[in-house]
Amino acid sequence: MNNTHSKVIGYILWIFGFMGAHRFYYGRPVSGTIYFFTLGLFFIGWIVDLFLIPSLDRAADERYATGPKDYSISWILMTFLGFFGLHRLYLGKWVTAIIWFLTGGLFLIGYLYDYCTLNAQIDEVNRRSRRFG
Repeated sequence: MNNTHSKVIGYILWIFGFMGAHRFYYGRPVSGTIYFFTLGLFFIGWIVDLFLIPSLDRAADERYATGPKDYSISWILMTFLGFFGLHRLYLGKWVTAIIWFLTGGLFLIGYLYDYCTLNAQIDEVNRRSRRFG
């Protein structure tokens, strides 16, 4: 079985989970957005997620491909340095990394886009490396 995501990172992001960070990390952008706007479903969903993280982790591990690019490293780079484009640089997307660097993550719109699609971007890079590697 794949081990693409980390429970440790999931629990660290859960601390800020009332903002939806752990939900985005595990590839759940819709519920992550809902958590963002409702403070973790008024903190109730956030508390419930303390017990759901192992199943969220398993589901992400089954859904996403392993490969040369690590999901946790990508998420850490994006979460803390995303407006500089370092996560895009790590994924080999040099042109958009430079654009992110010069525009603050395309004026934060691109940063929000990456929050919703980063798992899919990593998955694509990893699957492509399997085909051509």
